[in-house]
Amino acid sequence: MAPSDLKTVELTPELWPDLEKLFGPNGACGGCWCMYWRIPEGERYDDVRGPEAKRRFKALVASGEAKGILAYADGEPVGWATFGPRRHFSRLDRAPSFKCDDADAVTSVPCFFIHRNWRNQGVATALLAAVEAAVRRDGAATLEGYPVKPPRGEARISNGMAYTGTLPFFLKRGYVHVADRPAGKQRVRKALKPARRK
Repeated sequence: MAPSDLKTVELTPELWPDLEKLFGPNGACGGCWCMYWRIPEGERYDDVRGPEAKRRFKALVASGEAKGILAYADGEPVGWATFGPRRHFSRLDRAPSFKCDDADAVTSVPCFFIHRNWRNQGVATALLAAVEAAVRRDGAATLEGYPVKPPRGEARISNGMAYTGTLPFFLKRGYVHVADRPAGKQRVRKALKPARRK
């Protein structure tokens, strides 16, 4: 199926069952439930992952605080990307390599989850385009991502490590590398033009 055949929809509380179906009983990657970047200072991820992470994320979805895009194919959820004000993902500020001076003005897209049967079929591309459209609509000027870069000499990155996206994926879509590290998670940005008023 080509990317044009995919449908992307912005998350609402009513879509929780679809998100739950996509994430499955293990909560996407190892019980994360899209909470890894949201865990407050003083808590350990291993103490939150699993049912507690699911409970917290469901509450964020119900309140409308959690933002994201779901991708569908033939009515079935096949992919997810979360986004929102960078300050909503407090773990970013606690990571020295991700620090910046203008965090209050930045929107972040810190992770993706693609169903294993739909990887490498354009789902992430469709999700990122939908995120950009939503961020433009909301008037934000800067979108930031945190893709992973393999160690020198290694060409592939495991799916488990690539949940933030890969560096080539973002660079091909006009993002600028603003925090270059030898390997691991990087920081990239894209300046977004405001959406045209109808």
